Amino acid sequence: MEINEQHHGVERTMRALVQHSHGGPKDQSLTTDQRRPTPGAGEYLIRVGAAGVNFADVMQTRGTYAGGPQAPYVAGFEAAGEIVAVGPEVADALEVGAHVVGAGPGAFAQYMTMPAAEALAVPSGWTDAEALGLVLNWATALAALKPLGEVERGDAVLIHAAAGGVGQAAVRLAHHYGARVIATASPAKHGTVKALGAEAVLDSTRPDLTAEITRLTGGVDLVLESVGRATFQVSLAVTQPFTGRIVVFGAASGNAGLTTHDLVFTHPVQVKGLHIGTLAAAAPSIYGELLAELDTLIAAGVYLPGTPQVHPLSEGPAVLRELEAGRTHGKHALDPWR
Repeated sequence: MEINEQHHGVERTMRALVQHSHGGPKDQSLTTDQRRPTPGAGEYLIRVGAAGVNFADVMQTRGTYAGGPQAPYVAGFEAAGEIVAVGPEVADALEVGAHVVGAGPGAFAQYMTMPAAEALAVPSGWTDAEALGLVLNWATALAALKPLGEVERGDAVLIHAAAGGVGQAAVRLAHHYGARVIATASPAKHGTVKALGAEAVLDSTRPDLTAEITRLTGGVDLVLESVGRATFQVSLAVTQPFTGRIVVFGAASGNAGLTTHDLVFTHPVQVKGLHIGTLAAAAPSIYGELLAELDTLIAAGVYLPGTPQVHPLSEGPAVLRELEAGRTHGKHALDPWR
């Protein structure tokens, strides 16, 4: 049973970005009469205050994101906003009017549904836009570094795509945990990454990248790998044998191959896969520890309110094109009420 829906004056239709085919961001357009969703069992209905833009959104527009939606669909999956209705079977429900951040289908819209179990309260004093990244970017970065990456003080950590949403969080966190951070990013973004605590920032396209990382570190203890084909061989080559870890949580440049022969004879390293939504579902105790650590980091002032670049909803397709072309840095968000 929905709660207080009439009191909040929820409209039956809404503005939304609809992806019409799997032809990429160009096939996404704004509609003003999309039927708004109704919360099902275990769900909140959210009035979206800000929707996060992620590379997974680009992959979904191309139909290359495993398990992604089939066109046509309302785009987006990360948002923060106000609870305006509560579906049935929600345990320990937050009250209508509370602000939460989380993931769910159709975030590039004025209203969306969100699984209540995965929704977190927006930190006190933070705006919706400032909270974006909490359950995706920062949780992914922390999971890659801590439970999977087993980072320790003094470790040499290589972070690819370090100017992106997860990358910037990872650089800040790795530096906080006492690691030596070597990062890759396009040259125009080096200053941003260096300011977050990276010891060195390199252009991932330089032909001597493997040699330069090895010269700087003697071999890295941990790699955060989200680029895929363009950097994966470098990641394998610079990782310390046997003790070194590579955590893979993306493949922005395409898939890379790894054979059992590679692991036995050429690159005897530890390779671990990470998808934060799967981790939350399959290992809830680990996910719970991550969320507790994030609370600690917020309280300690290590994790500060985000500063995303917020765009009107209609600019969503253009932002996705820029993201796909590698011309963005930091977090981007959409305001569905603009």
